[in-house]
Order: sequence, then C-alpha cells, then structure tokens
Amino acid sequence: MRIGLLGTGPWARMVHAPALSLHEELDFAGVWGRRADAAKELAEQHGTRAYDDVDALLGEVDAVAVALPPAVQAELAVRAARAGCHLLLDKPLAPTVEQGRAVVEAAQETGVASVVFFTTRFRAGTEAWITEQAVTGGWFTARAQWLGAVFTSDSPFAASPWRREKGALWDVGPHALSVLLPVLGDARPVAAAHAPGGTVHVVLEHDGGASSTLTLSLTAPPAAAGAVVELRGEAGVTLLPESGEGAVDAFVRAADALRAAARTGRPHACDAAFGLRVTEILAAAEALAAAG
Repeated sequence: MRIGLLGTGPWARMVHAPALSLHEELDFAGVWGRRADAAKELAEQHGTRAYDDVDALLGEVDAVAVALPPAVQAELAVRAARAGCHLLLDKPLAPTVEQGRAVVEAAQETGVASVVFFTTRFRAGTEAWITEQAVTGGWFTARAQWLGAVFTSDSPFAASPWRREKGALWDVGPHALSVLLPVLGDARPVAAAHAPGGTVHVVLEHDGGASSTLTLSLTAPPAAAGAVVELRGEAGVTLLPESGEGAVDAFVRAADALRAAARTGRPHACDAAFGLRVTEILAAAEALAAAG
C-alpha cells in the first residue's frame, strides 16, 4: 500500500512519519503540508518526496495518514476519499457533527476504508482488555480520568490553536470514549460542566444501563497527569492496564488495521462512523456545558 502523509506538525513528526517509515508493508510515498518548507524538511528526514500540491499526492497513493487540526482534517479527508484514498485519520474526526458526517458519507460513497487513530485503543493489550470486559458485563458504573499537562509543561502541543479553542473535552475526551463505549455501549451525556482551570466533567448514560463519569483536563500539574479507566460491577473492580508502549508502535498497529479493512472490506471498530459517533457525543456534552 502506497501511503502519503498530510501534515507536518509535532504529531506528524513524532508519530506519523516515523511509524510510516518503519512499517515494512507500507510504501511511504510522500508528505504534503500547509508549509512547503516543513514538508520538504520532513520528507528529507524520511527519505520520501515532498508535494506542493495535495491533489497531486492524493492522485499517486492508495491511502493517506492525516495529522492536521480537526477542521482541516475533515475537509481533506473528504477530498482524499473522493480521490479513492483509504483514510488513516486522527481524533477527533472533526470539530462539528456536520463535518464529521461529510467524512463518513464520502467514505461510504467511494467505498474506501477508514480508521481513526485513538492512541490508547491501538496500544498492545487494550483491545483484549476491552473485549474481556465487554464479555464479562454486569458493569454498573465507570470512571475515566484523562489528565494532560499540555498547558502546564513544555509540551510541543501547547501552541496548538484548536486545542486552546476546543479544550480537553475534544482533545482527550475521544480517548476516554474510545475505551468506554465498546464496553458499556453507546451513550448520551446527561450532564457536563467546566471546572476551574479548564477541567471538564461529563456524566454519561449508557445503553446497557450503566453510567460513567469523565474528568478531562489539559492543565493538570505535570506530577498529577495520567489516565485511569475504572469499571465497577458484579465482577468487582477492574482497571485498564497501563501500557509502556509508545505512540509510534500504536500507530503502526492502526496502519495494520487500515490495511486489513482495505483488503477485506470489513469495517474496523474504530472507523470513521465510530469517529462520528464520538464527535456527536462530544458536541452534545459541549452544548450541555455551555448551557451551564
């Protein structure tokens, strides 16, 4: 599979490009970015070609990996799908439900495969844990804490305009939902509130009868940062196991999932349609929080 990379920011440099270069079954065919000089530099680092014209890249690859702000990703994902490219996207799928739906419709109309990279979902052991807990069942409540220190440390993502605009709900909320939904079932937010310092609290009601709470932040003190998912039910208490695996290895696994979906025609659990559902829940929670 020939794959191109759209984006040249920190996430593209730290994760996407290294993973695409390392993957033995992918031909890393080129890079396009909104800044031509950055695309040239990144392409040279990985022995591939820089493209000035995004449509030229789309016309020469089988798939694209996208590392761009959500609004830009959504627009280019539609263009890529219509050019016949399979989609390896990042979370959140889009900043609005309308834009997310456009991506899903374009993928469905053209028959391209899609995978949304929720980092935790693609780490070793996570999928097995999710499957085990879904089979066990009987969970009545859960809590997910995703506490980042993006704005309280020297994080390379601190300058991200979309993160400053959309906050923790849209940045780390997708990670929490990607773990909880396949275990507890689809959900709707019943309460959401902004706390001091940019922390967001969300209460969800799941189809299976369970409830869950999300605590999300990008302003945690560095010493307090981290992620925890806890389930409580008839089987007792279980925690999502910690993983020492980095994002590059997880992204390689996501690329494998895209290759499998493209080869078999079977949608992956984290396809664009799932990304849209996550977007719908985030938008509903955002409206609740805004309403006070």
